[in-house]
Amino acid sequence: KSLNVLEWPSQSLDLNLIEHLWRDLKIDVQRRSPSNLTELERICREEWENLPKYRCAKLVASYARRLEAVIAAKGASTKY
Repeated sequence: KSLNVLEWPSQSLDLNLIEHLWRDLKIDVQRRSPSNLTELERICREEWENLPKYRCAKLVASYARRLEAVIAAKGASTKY
């Protein structure tokens, strides 16, 4: 069987939507400045729960545009 393989790495940040959520989480956690590991864990859980649902929906809705941009850029960086 033959498989078509993309010419750029599958780890492209432009196509990895969870990376955008991790960035959002990191910013929110840093803003609260946890002082120990227990507090860090608690804050991470709270901020994960507080991530807006529309943010996930917006990332999913933008996926087709992201894919088109990566293809047009032949795997190079895009504005995403």
